[in-house]
Amino acid sequence: MKPGRESAAPHRHLTLAVSAVVALAVVATACGGLPPDGEDEPERPNILWIIAEDLGPELGVYGHPAVETPNLDRLAADGVRYTRAFTTAPVCSTSRSAFMTGMYQTTIGAHNHRSHRDDGYTLPAGVRVITDWLREAGYLTANLVDLAGDANETYFRGTGKTDWNFQYDGEPFDTDRWSDLAGAEPFYAQVNFPETHRGAEWDGAHEQITRPADPDAVWMPPYYPDHPEARADWAQYLNAVMSLDRKVGFVLDTLERDGLADRTLVVFMGDHGRAMVRGKQWPYDSGLHVPLIVRWPAAIPAPAGFEPGRVDDQLIAAIDLTATTLAIAGAGPPDGMQGRVFLGAQAGAPREYLFGGRDRGDETVDRIRTVRDVRYRYLRNYFPDRGLLQTNRYKEFTYPMIPLMRELDAEGQLTPLQARLLAPTRSAEELYDLEADPYETVNLAADPAHADVRARLRAALEGWIDESNDQGRVPEAPEIHEYWERQMQQNYDARIDAMLEARRQRR
Repeated sequence: MKPGRESAAPHRHLTLAVSAVVALAVVATACGGLPPDGEDEPERPNILWIIAEDLGPELGVYGHPAVETPNLDRLAADGVRYTRAFTTAPVCSTSRSAFMTGMYQTTIGAHNHRSHRDDGYTLPAGVRVITDWLREAGYLTANLVDLAGDANETYFRGTGKTDWNFQYDGEPFDTDRWSDLAGAEPFYAQVNFPETHRGAEWDGAHEQITRPADPDAVWMPPYYPDHPEARADWAQYLNAVMSLDRKVGFVLDTLERDGLADRTLVVFMGDHGRAMVRGKQWPYDSGLHVPLIVRWPAAIPAPAGFEPGRVDDQLIAAIDLTATTLAIAGAGPPDGMQGRVFLGAQAGAPREYLFGGRDRGDETVDRIRTVRDVRYRYLRNYFPDRGLLQTNRYKEFTYPMIPLMRELDAEGQLTPLQARLLAPTRSAEELYDLEADPYETVNLAADPAHADVRARLRAALEGWIDESNDQGRVPEAPEIHEYWERQMQQNYDARIDAMLEARRQRR
């Protein structure tokens, strides 16, 4: 029984509900970024997004020890490094659905992970993916796979990932080949790299670099156990970051080789936070905080405020990159887009708050909403009777630290902070002072000294939920949960058993 068939009526109602609010706001103004009559049109750059999967700011240029990222270092030296960039969701499909449209995933009904793949659900009226706007503005669009023009090249390649929680009629990109870019300026291209997403590239990352991280020397967040297996896992994440840096270098060098670098705006970003316990799929800083580096092309006059090597601390949501890209391309952004322009002539005042959320991930039902300002993060857990580390077969299979922590907990070898991840319940509200507690370990929600902060952030979050028409207030149909439960059980149970047995033999 597939969820798309049994729940078609709820999806139609959702489409109508979302369209009603979005259509009032989003007006197709594809020429909104063009100058008035009589003024010269500014030269429009090519635009390249380099997207890393599952990557937090664990980079050398962000000050992380034991990580060598010379290519990202040089990109930052020539560009602006943003220190407070956050996605609106901590998992790929929901985050990408947001930053590819410039809209919150909760507004457009794309908030549940891997949803709407075959049920006919499309974007609400007036909402489009960024490539639609850019095509109308005269840009070639590319989702790059073939970077080297060599069918035998298996390392320096993009994945061509989309992974959206809606169906798209037609082809969202014109090409997947780098070789098509040079003769088709201006172009918008994105290239997705998977090194920091757990899988084959992660597993082999240490073989692609000259100086792998030393597991005995790495420093880990305090909620991870100081255990050889945990250290090895964290070190391999850092190795994946360094392998990723090699690919970024290949792209930057290829831009130079082909004479495109001086006319191409380069953006480097993560699609959400790191693929570790309390990172990916959890809407803390560790799941939402991403690197963001923007390099302006040398041959095109830079906008006010852009200085090579500058560090910018303003709050930026990933959906703001959508709006900013469209503004730079002379293609908007359209009225009503929830992303805001943060660079260039159309840039507005910095955000006061950033919002985000987490909903169903695979078979794991949850709903969390969060708001962050420059100092504090507030979270509202709508299922406090469920633990933070609910069973999720994907994570149980791919995150070796989870079964390790369960074993250590049974043996009484976890600290109280570490054991809290395995608690059967959690607080309905969480509040963290990120200046004093950057790893979000001390919940201040019940602290009278922080009552005013909690009230302010709670009100901001509730206002955003209402104003953005948060679709997470409408539960998914039960048959969708049943479908995912069956799918995940079939896909992962046997592999999890084999992995646990292999771990027991190693120990």
